[in-house]
Amino acid sequence: MKKLLVVASLAVACGSVFADGDILDEMAADTEQPLEVETEAEPIREAIWPAFFAFAEWPETPDLIGVRLTIPFSTKQESVTGIDIGLWGRCRDFEGVQLNLLRNDVKDTLGGAQVGFYNSVNRGDLFGIQLGLFNEANSFRGVQAGIINVTGDGEGFQVGIFNRAETFYGFQIGLINVIRDAEIPVFPIVNIGF
Repeated sequence: MKKLLVVASLAVACGSVFADGDILDEMAADTEQPLEVETEAEPIREAIWPAFFAFAEWPETPDLIGVRLTIPFSTKQESVTGIDIGLWGRCRDFEGVQLNLLRNDVKDTLGGAQVGFYNSVNRGDLFGIQLGLFNEANSFRGVQAGIINVTGDGEGFQVGIFNRAETFYGFQIGLINVIRDAEIPVFPIVNIGF
């Protein structure tokens, strides 16, 4: 019985000593290596989805449904549905109307209209209208109207001074019209691709 009492008191004493952090800190100081490595966690940045209004670079959200004011520019929203008004707007996907004075730039897909000096759907598809001085699209179905209109593949109308397409189904009206895969690749005033 005395032995059991001695063992129990030793267990309680050891437990209370090791429960105190001072012994562990002393042991860590003796080995010159910390027992625990504390790392600071990077804060989680949650996106507001969907935003209904954006001004310049705020808010930093992947999706916007509503109105975006791009004064002087905006590149933070990746998918925009609605109206884009200002100087220079850029996004990955767009549905609606872009009315930026200097540049409208959509990387993948545009469904709607772009109105500005320079309109671009450089890697993707345009389904709608581009109105500006310089219009370019990887492929489009709709209307390009400007001084210079350029597309890879197109269906619809190109109206301008210089119109160029790799393949085209529709009408080109302008001073110089180029359809590279047509029987007659260059033709003035009106060129028809079919």
